[in-house]
Amino acid sequence: MLDAIANFIKTSNEWIWGWPMILLLLGTHLFMTVRTGFIQRKIGTGIRLSVEKDPDAEGDVSQFGALTTALASTIGTGNIIGVGTAIALGGPGAVFWCWITGVFGIATKYAESLIAVKYRVKTKDGRMQGGAMYALDRGLHMKWLAVLFAAFGGLASFGIGCATQVNAIATVCRANLKIQPWIVGVVVGALTAMVIFGGIKSIANVCEKLVPFMAAFYVLGCVIILVINGDFLLPAIGTILTLAFKPGAAAGGLVGSGIMMAMRYGIARGLFSNESGMGSAPIAAAAAQTRNPVRQALVSSTGTFWDTVVVCAMTGLVLVSSIMKNSAIDMGSITNGGELTTLAFDQIPVIGPVILVVGMISFAYSTVLGWSYYGERCIEYFAGKKGLIPYRVLYIAVAVIAPVVSLDLVWTAADTLNALMAIPNLVAVLLLSGVVVKETKKYINDLDAKDTDEVPLLDKDT
Repeated sequence: MLDAIANFIKTSNEWIWGWPMILLLLGTHLFMTVRTGFIQRKIGTGIRLSVEKDPDAEGDVSQFGALTTALASTIGTGNIIGVGTAIALGGPGAVFWCWITGVFGIATKYAESLIAVKYRVKTKDGRMQGGAMYALDRGLHMKWLAVLFAAFGGLASFGIGCATQVNAIATVCRANLKIQPWIVGVVVGALTAMVIFGGIKSIANVCEKLVPFMAAFYVLGCVIILVINGDFLLPAIGTILTLAFKPGAAAGGLVGSGIMMAMRYGIARGLFSNESGMGSAPIAAAAAQTRNPVRQALVSSTGTFWDTVVVCAMTGLVLVSSIMKNSAIDMGSITNGGELTTLAFDQIPVIGPVILVVGMISFAYSTVLGWSYYGERCIEYFAGKKGLIPYRVLYIAVAVIAPVVSLDLVWTAADTLNALMAIPNLVAVLLLSGVVVKETKKYINDLDAKDTDEVPLLDKDT
C-alpha cells in the first residue's frame, strides 16, 4: 500500500514538474521583469525600506517583521539540503537554474506581494489578511480559484513548511548529536506550540531575532569553505555554467545529468527555496504596516535576493567546489542532499559540523514557524476562525511524527504541492499584471525620493 502511494506521488510529481510548469514559472518571471521595467534594479531601495519603520500605517507587524517572517519560511532546508539534492539529482548545472530562478523571480515576488497588499482586508477584530486568495477573489472575482489556492496552501504548509523541515532537523541531530528522531519530534512540536498560539506578532518577534543571526552564521561557514576551496572556485563556476546547457556534458571532472534534469531540479529547488511565484510570502507581506502596496512589494522582493541570489548561490559554489577538490566524494552513490552538504562542511576542522547543525536547526525551525502562519491564513479564508485551533493541533502533530517519515517521499510530496499552489497564484499575477504596472508607476517616483515620509498614503479603496 505504501509503495503504491509513493509511486503515485512520484509519478504525479514528474508530470506536474514537466516542461509546462517550468515554462509557466520562468515565463512569469521573465514577463513580470519586462512589465515592471526590470524592478530588480530597485533592490537597493527595497533593502533600505526594509530597515525603515512605517509606524503610521495600518498593519499587524513592521515591514521588517513581515520580511523576516517570510525569510524565516524561505531560508530553510532548501538552502542547505535542497541545493545539495538539486546537484545530486540534476548535476552541478542545476545550481545555475536555481540561481537564475531567483534573479528573475524577484520580479514575480514583487508582483505577488503588491497585489497581496492591494487587495488585503481587515477582519472584524482588526487583523490584516491578504494573499493570492484575496487577489483572486477581490481582484479577479474568481472565488473558486481562490478556494483552490487556499486549500493547496493549507496542505502545502504540512509538507514544505513542517514535515520536511522537522525531518531534516531529526536527520542532522541523529547523525551529529546521536539524538533519537522521536525526541526531536516531541521537542520541536512543543517549541512550535509555544510560539504559534501567540499569532503573527509572536511569530514575527521570534523571526526578527532568529533570522539575521542564522543567516549570518551560515554565510560565515560558507565563506570559510570557499576560502579553503579557493583554487577550485573559478573552475566550479565554469563547471556550473557548462553543465547548465550541455546535455550529458562533462566539465571539471564532473558529468552533467542533461539540460532537462538540470533545469527541472534547479528550478524546482529554486522555487522550494525562494518561493517566488508560489504565493506564500505575500501572505506575510499583507500583514505589514505599510502605506502603499509598492513599498511593501519592494521590501518583500529582497527576500528572494537574500535567499537565492546570495545564500543558495554560496551553497552551490561550496558544494561544487568541494566535490571537485575531494576526489573521494562519489557522486554516483549520493542521492541525498544532506549527505553532500555534510561532507562539504566536514572540511572545516572542529566547528564545521557545528555550523551545519546550528544552521540546519535554526533554518528549519524558523521555516516551521513562518509556514504555520501561511497555513493558518489559508485555512481561515475558507473555514473561518473556527478552523484555526484544529489546524494548529494537526500542524503540531505533523511536527511530532515527521522525523519517522521517509525524507524522499516527503520532499516529492512537497514539490508536488508547491506546484499546485503556484499555478493559481501565477494566474493572479499574470491577469493582474496591469494593476501591478499601474501601482508601480503611481508610487515608484515617490519611493525614489530621499524623504520617504512624503510617500502617499494607501488609497482608501484598496
